[in-house]
Amino acid sequence: MEQAYKLLAQSKEISNKKAKELIDRGLVFVGDRQLKIARATLPEDTIFRVEMPEDITILYQDAQMVAVNKPAGLDSYEVQDAIEGAELLHRLDRDTSGVLLLGKSEAYIEEAIRAFKQRKVTKEYVAWVEGVVYEEMTIDTPIHTIKKGKAFSKIDERIGKPAYTVVTPDEVQGKKSKVKVVITTGRTHQIRVHLASVGHPVVGDAQYGSRTRAKRTLLHARKIALLGKEYVAPIPADIKRYK
Repeated sequence: MEQAYKLLAQSKEISNKKAKELIDRGLVFVGDRQLKIARATLPEDTIFRVEMPEDITILYQDAQMVAVNKPAGLDSYEVQDAIEGAELLHRLDRDTSGVLLLGKSEAYIEEAIRAFKQRKVTKEYVAWVEGVVYEEMTIDTPIHTIKKGKAFSKIDERIGKPAYTVVTPDEVQGKKSKVKVVITTGRTHQIRVHLASVGHPVVGDAQYGSRTRAKRTLLHARKIALLGKEYVAPIPADIKRYK
């Protein structure tokens, strides 16, 4: 038996540091199970599979901004680092794919940030959730985020900040539902927390109660409308059809 990151480093001929980073990013699998603990002990004959994120696709760009389709498994700041002279206007969780906007000019960045603060931005997502969603619902419970270590959000009527989420059913497969989600606020993990609070956690989101194993949290940022323009990212295969 040996620690997982050391075995991975040996099998892939990479440094221990790089192996630990790959595991921490959720890119390493043993069979169909995602390896989540770098220091977990495993048999020395364990076979690992590393699934690297897809390439970043530029959806639109001009002198002021750039819109990209962020692949799942990539941190938003890694996207920022990959695009010279661009600054994130918002963030997506590592596991969430879809439209991510970055500003290039100071004037545009200031105008965009002002629009975000004034809730003049509409974001539309697609997700697979646990359970059957029969009808449209609006969730407006306030959210409080704890940012010590790994960020975690929860419903808190007393000290939470306002959050608004509209969920519309689209498709049902067995005991799973595909839904469209529209938000006008951008609280940390808002969609994941709100859906979990009504008994429909996003499939693959173990942090907020999903019991279904998946390669990632099945959430995709399909569209963002900002400053008179819309940016749309194609729905990836793992979201378009659930198994």
